[in-house]
This record gives sequence, C-alpha cells and structure tokens, in this order.
Amino acid sequence: MPRRRKVAEREVLPDPKYNSVVVTKFINGLMERGKKSIAEKIFYRALDLIESKTGKNGLEMFETALNNVKPILEVKSRRVGGATYQVPVEVSEKRRQALAIRWIIGYAKSRNEKTMADKLAGELMAAANKEGASIKKREDTHKMAEANRAFAHFRW
Repeated sequence: MPRRRKVAEREVLPDPKYNSVVVTKFINGLMERGKKSIAEKIFYRALDLIESKTGKNGLEMFETALNNVKPILEVKSRRVGGATYQVPVEVSEKRRQALAIRWIIGYAKSRNEKTMADKLAGELMAAANKEGASIKKREDTHKMAEANRAFAHFRW
C-alpha cells in the first residue's frame, strides 16, 4: 500500500456471456496460471449444472449465493499500548465482494466432488440455500466481530 497516492484501480471488462463485471471478477479469482479460458469453461459449466439440478436460472443462483456469503462485519488487529485488540469494523462493499468470491472458490476447491465444475456448482447451490462452508465462514466472522464488540471504541 503506497503512502502518498491512491492506487489507480484497473477497469474490469464484463464477461461475454452474461455481460456482468461480477462474473468476470469471479472468473479471474477462479483462474490459475493465467488460464482464463479454462476458468470460464469451469464457471459456465457450473452454472449449467445448477440450472439442470435446480431448474432455476444459474446466474440468479450465483448472485444469491454471493450476496448470502458477503460479510457485513469483520475484525482487524489494532495495537494499543502494547496490547493487540481484535476491533470489529464494517466491511466496504468492494471488500465484501472480494471476500465472498475468495471464500466460495476456496471452499469449493476443498469439496469432495469429482470435477471443479461440480465442486463449484455444489458450493454455489449450498451458499444460495444459506448452508455450506462459505456461509459458515461468514457466520464465524460475524460471531468474532460480535464477541469483540467491547473493543469497538478502539476503531480508528
């Protein structure tokens, strides 16, 4: 993080299929070693699997899952007089989205299905139904912030 100037934020182009910037950011998070076309195939296949299993629109399920996983509060370490406190702070909208994407992809990778598209579809369906590991991560984050509410006056 530079001390002088704000970092110029790069513009992310919307994806070709759904014309959505959020989908592009998700695909970029899913991408490994610069293999964007493979990440796109995995994501679109996962949405097709969701549509075939649930009968609902895959993109709407994806957006519901993402909104369900977004955290409202988190804790940040703050050093005050030799002691470190976990201070609860509100999460900005950009960080909420980034955390939700990171958590969904991370917990999808650790699932037991066969292909990554299956894993991602399973995690997205679970998150859309307010269950699964990524929702548990959000709840744990909120519990930690709630437990440390006494240190909220150390906010800077």
